[in-house]
Amino acid sequence: MLKWTIGDVTVTRILELEATGGSRFILPQATPEVIREIGWLAPHFADETGRLKMSVQALVVETPSKRIIVDTCIGNDKQRDIPTWSNLQTSFLSDLQAAGFPPESFDVVLCTHLHVDHVGWNTRLAEGRWLPTFPNARYLIGRAEFDYWKAEEDAREDHSRSPFHDSVAPVFEAGLVDLVETDHRVCDEVSLEPTLGHTPGHVSIRLRSKGQEALITGDFTHHPCQLAHPEWASSADYDAVASTATRKRMYGALAGAQTLVIGTHFSAPTAGRIVADGQVWRFAV
Repeated sequence: MLKWTIGDVTVTRILELEATGGSRFILPQATPEVIREIGWLAPHFADETGRLKMSVQALVVETPSKRIIVDTCIGNDKQRDIPTWSNLQTSFLSDLQAAGFPPESFDVVLCTHLHVDHVGWNTRLAEGRWLPTFPNARYLIGRAEFDYWKAEEDAREDHSRSPFHDSVAPVFEAGLVDLVETDHRVCDEVSLEPTLGHTPGHVSIRLRSKGQEALITGDFTHHPCQLAHPEWASSADYDAVASTATRKRMYGALAGAQTLVIGTHFSAPTAGRIVADGQVWRFAV
């Protein structure tokens, strides 16, 4: 279990899945030949053959006033279009509990966006129904993000594999959702920051405490290899031009700063700092 301290804020990584290889559907440009040329990716973020290492994980953020979970992974018992993500039976919830974070202890659930691997544990299956996993929390979702996916959901004929249907709508119907703007301030130490392009309302999470800063990326960047190739848009990006502009803007702003960057899909060690590397960037851990 990985843990980081930013002033009075503590961030803990709770892993759901990790894999080496199999991520070309997200970053088709990341061929093994090209990845092997980016020497600093190994051993943490790629293996010696050039296969990418990626994780699906949630981040627990503890501040003096709030216990927050950022992005809730894929979830169990859910039918999905990606076969390896369908009908999962992982120990995520018991791992969360064992780490000292019972679901009822959370004040806030933050969704950087509403893709399938970021909302799954918003709900759990109980007696044939999807119930909120975090019953005492407010689920904060960007208004633009919610509106876009709600319209997509309304246009669907088949809801059987829809993450909105089983992981978003139930918490909304339970009255637990607050729709917020992309620059919303959650508490003194935690605020949202718009990083648009991957989805229409995508946000990252900025942490500030006692002069220290961290940024939880969400999916404006999926893998550290994009630092070396910021033009590599993900196949899942809603707007590839906008996502590329966001990556270049954010990488440039973070380069040389003392901001700890915590990659939502980055494999261990997961966190580091972005530094300039000629005309592009690299991840220093």
